[in-house]
Amino acid sequence: MARRGLLKIRHNPQELFDVIALPVVFTVMFSSIFGGAIAGTVTGYLPTLIPGVLVQVTIAASVGTGVKLREDMNKGVFDRFRSLPIARIAPLAGSLLADMVRYAVATAMTVSVGLLMGYRPASLAGLLVACLLVMVVAFALSWIFALMGVLMDKPSTVQGVSMLVLMPLTFVSNALVPVDTMPGWMQAFAHVNPVSHLVSAVRTLADTGRASSEIATSLLGAVLVLAVMAPLTVRVYMRKA
Repeated sequence: MARRGLLKIRHNPQELFDVIALPVVFTVMFSSIFGGAIAGTVTGYLPTLIPGVLVQVTIAASVGTGVKLREDMNKGVFDRFRSLPIARIAPLAGSLLADMVRYAVATAMTVSVGLLMGYRPASLAGLLVACLLVMVVAFALSWIFALMGVLMDKPSTVQGVSMLVLMPLTFVSNALVPVDTMPGWMQAFAHVNPVSHLVSAVRTLADTGRASSEIATSLLGAVLVLAVMAPLTVRVYMRKA
């Protein structure tokens, strides 16, 4: 099933457009808008920006999982899978695993654009580990959007609702600006926002190459989401089918 997902990407490379274009647009746009105001220079802002964009773009890419899942279900492809003597989780998990390629492209593009603009992480090994961490978390979150894909009837609805949920999580965080500049109620949300913890973990790895409690928090959250959402999504899928 994962190989099928990879073949779909191979035959339709346009599926990679968002993970190629968004890192370029976000990095150039946000660095130009916020760089001077926050750090004084664009280059000085990049150590803050690149980890934030890395998390934002990769998590946003996981939304496409639910959209493509809904498209396949509307075409009747999953009806055929349900009749095959395979594990019930295989069609869903295979599709989600194949999307790890998209997450890898998103992280690679973000880091590459940052390096071209002058970003120099203190620990290259730490940055690579951070990219893997973000991909693992994105895979776990993709099960949430997969559930939306199973529950909703149209791909456009899945996309709209998913982005409505995702936008506050990614922007009301420490991804782009310091949390202490926000209003009090927004600071309270940003401090408990799992995206803020993930961004902090990425920054720590890129700046020092050392593990931190934020890494453990992000991994634990990913495991909990996966443990709850994967069986729930499969159960709802079987009922809907």
